[in-house]
Order: sequence, then structure tokens, then C-alpha cells
Amino acid sequence: MANTQAWYEGPLAAFDTETTGVDVEQDRIVSAALVVQRAPGHPAEVTRWLVDPGVPVPEPARAVHGLSDAFLQRHGRRPEPVVEELARGLAAVCAAGTPLVVMNAPFDLTLLDRELLRHRGVPLSTYFTGPAWCVVDPRVLDKHLDRYRKGRRTLTDLCEHYGVTLDGAHEAAADALAALDVVRALGRRFATRLERLSPAELHTLQTTWHAAQARGLQAWFTKSGTQEIVNPDWPLRPDLPAAA
Repeated sequence: MANTQAWYEGPLAAFDTETTGVDVEQDRIVSAALVVQRAPGHPAEVTRWLVDPGVPVPEPARAVHGLSDAFLQRHGRRPEPVVEELARGLAAVCAAGTPLVVMNAPFDLTLLDRELLRHRGVPLSTYFTGPAWCVVDPRVLDKHLDRYRKGRRTLTDLCEHYGVTLDGAHEAAADALAALDVVRALGRRFATRLERLSPAELHTLQTTWHAAQARGLQAWFTKSGTQEIVNPDWPLRPDLPAAA
């Protein structure tokens, strides 16, 4: 029987955003990137977007990504066309059957969904009329496959752990490409557990894995007296109900 190539050795895409903050319901996208790589070692096709969000960029966010109000006003585009292009770009990748790598997917995808609702009046799901998406979240995979490893699991941490070079952290294209490379490295390290899975099967499993991870973190917060609420939904948080 002919060998079947593992999904992590084939085409992958990756998506990343930089934002005005960490609240998916209120914060805005200021830059984004979509990276597509046809095979390991091949040059990546990179599309970048800069957005003038129409609101001030708080200093803590500016300190992370370096994008000032003046720079975005000069070089950024209005959010309305950009979020439409982002949604169509992700939908096209998924329609082609390419797994979509998104580090901490519920953040970036939910933020894009809320930006679409804010500026276009439609949710992200509107754009996915063909095959369902197959999201690969290196954070969820790493926490499940190496659950007892101590330490943080930011993208920088995962790059160091899996031997991936991250040039220009907190630049959307650099982060997206690094996340893609982490997934390839992670796939090879845990090949016996991942190579037989299809991207669709892996997507479904990550939904369960993330929910279990969220329950564990919520239990830890409760035990330590922290009031923070951990959302179990993956890869997209449902829209909040409208206020009565």
C-alpha cells in the first residue's frame, strides 16, 4: 500500500493579528497576515494588512507591536474592506482543503468575527459556504500532547521548545510563519499520535482537548481564588447575546 503523506508535511496556511488589546469583544485589529506554504522548505506566500482602527492604540499594545496611531493613520486602511478581505482569504484557504494554523485560535478568530459584525454586519461563518474549516492550534496541540511539561506556552516559548526561529516577534507575518513551523515540528515530534489523523479529525479532537484544558484552568483559578472566567469554546467563541 502506498504511503500517505501526513497532513503536517503538506500545504499549510497560518493567520495572525496584532490588536489594540486582549478583549475580543471590544478591541480592534491593527495588522494581520495570512501565510501559505505549499510544502516544508518552500517559500511562503505572505499577504499583509495594516488597519487604521479608528480608535486610539493604548500604550501597552503599542509597546508590544510598535504600531502607533500616527503610523496607522498614515499607512493603514479603513477596517471595513480589510476585514472583508481577511474573511475571504481564510475562506479561500479552507475551501482549498488547506489546514489553517492559528496560535490561540479563539482570540484571533473571535476578534475577526466581532470586527466583521462591527463593520460589515455579518459573522465570520457567513464566508464559509464550502468545506468546513480545519483549524490547527499549536497551543492546544502542545498542551494536550505534552501536558505535564512545566513553563509557559506562548508562541515564543513554543518556538524555543521546538527549535523554530522567530524573527520579529509580534509582527503578524513573522508570528504566523513561526506558528506554522511549530506545527510542522510538533507534528514530527508526535508523529505516532498525529500522522494518521486527517485535518478534519484533528479539528474535532482539538475542540474536545481545548474544552478539557479550559476546565482544568478554571478549576485552578477557582482554587486560587481568581475570579477570571475561562471560555471553553474553540476555535471561535459564540457571539454574546444582545442586551435586553
